[in-house]
Amino acid sequence: MSRMDGQNYAPTGKPAPVCEKGEYLVGVIGLDHGHIYGMCNGLCEAGADVVSVWDPDLEKVKAFVKAFPSAVVANTKEEILQNPSIHFIAAAAIPSDRGAIGLAALDAGKDFFTDKPPFTTFEQVQAARSKVKETGGKWFVYYSERIHVESAVWAEELLAQGAIGDLVSLRGWGPHRLAAHSRPQWFFEKEHYGGIIIDIGSHQVEQMLFYSGATDATVVSSRVGNLNNPQYPGLEDYGDVCLTTDTGVACYFTLDWFTPDGLGTWGDGRFFLIGTKGYIELRKYIDVAASSDGDTVILVNDEGEQRFNVGGEVGFPFFGRLIRDSLDRTETAMSQEHAFRAIEIAIEAQAKAQKLR
Repeated sequence: MSRMDGQNYAPTGKPAPVCEKGEYLVGVIGLDHGHIYGMCNGLCEAGADVVSVWDPDLEKVKAFVKAFPSAVVANTKEEILQNPSIHFIAAAAIPSDRGAIGLAALDAGKDFFTDKPPFTTFEQVQAARSKVKETGGKWFVYYSERIHVESAVWAEELLAQGAIGDLVSLRGWGPHRLAAHSRPQWFFEKEHYGGIIIDIGSHQVEQMLFYSGATDATVVSSRVGNLNNPQYPGLEDYGDVCLTTDTGVACYFTLDWFTPDGLGTWGDGRFFLIGTKGYIELRKYIDVAASSDGDTVILVNDEGEQRFNVGGEVGFPFFGRLIRDSLDRTETAMSQEHAFRAIEIAIEAQAKAQKLR
């Protein structure tokens, strides 16, 4: 796992299988983003077997098979889609291409798991909604900044325990390291990545809907800009969004590609949950100038000030729930409406954004 480079950040956890060996077989289509490694780590730890992979870039395929030697290299993506033994397709293709892969997966009778952002346009979301309704297939999304971060998982438990009273506000801070020299061309082309709010802001929207118990949110304001990278005219390196959820929680988040080289990880991602009786701060990937460990949780309430490091203690239950949902046709990992509505709100905020420069 690369701590310095967010595109190759792939958390690992403790094995917690929810199915028998060989019971849940995964095919992988599209290796354009390194998040596919985190996605497959989580699936394998929950008991899945990655059995096939395809991408047009053979170097990417070789690297993937080295990490997941059980994966047989397919000659075409159709070979994977038409394999009746494969239950599930995982994909981290170019963002603008992910929707089409999902449509093909559901048409082939398989459930689908995509990296975020799952879509870059409203039309793609609507096509996916229609396909889910038509086929009964499931379309899961890897909103990793919540589901694959132990401090974020534990925050759900603290809220359920009433540790900070009633939730009133959520604030997200999502800085990322640009590492422009390591990025593919599509990363700088807005028609392919969608814009900064769609790309990395969808993480934030999803968290705000989830923690607030909301099914929807109103976009109050949004802004984007290319503030320091004129050599990449298609890049947006800053964005911020203000939302109000349908549960009455005030939300704000900011995003950027300005992480300095001196930081010991790819981004100092933080999240703040403010309640009527206290607040929680999540220091997800590093505790700056104190510890290189991530997953620091700070809890302040009437009982006092407390600091916890929950790395390696909480686990990632999303993946086991996903597998059981796919096998049992239940909906416990993430509701389909939640997965789709989060990206729709991000697309709306992107479309309405005031351009700073």
